[in-house]
Amino acid sequence: MANKILVIEDDRILRKACETSLVKRGFVVATASNGEEGLRQAEEHAPDLILLDMRMPKLSGAETLAALKQNEKTRKIPVVILSNSSSEASMQNAETLGAAGYLVKASLSLRELGDRVAEFLETAD
Repeated sequence: MANKILVIEDDRILRKACETSLVKRGFVVATASNGEEGLRQAEEHAPDLILLDMRMPKLSGAETLAALKQNEKTRKIPVVILSNSSSEASMQNAETLGAAGYLVKASLSLRELGDRVAEFLETAD
């Protein structure tokens, strides 16, 4: 059975590119354009992994991650941060909040995204 991935990303073009790339790799993909929608989708679809943008309207990535980790239904879902920031402080903050991993958008190709998602899923099992 294919793994379910939830992509929470406000940038429509990047969200669609991630979705297309992951579907080509055989994943089932749901998407959300903001944190509030992402929280609903996570509860509804119980994905195997969430890719979460940090800078979004309504709820920031940090607020969304905190809410996911406080919810009984979603707390065990691994969350991988997608960010434009490559600063050590940002990475450590994400880890402190409970993220399973951190990917810097600028240094990540769509092919590599699929590889990294597969790696995170393997280590999460």
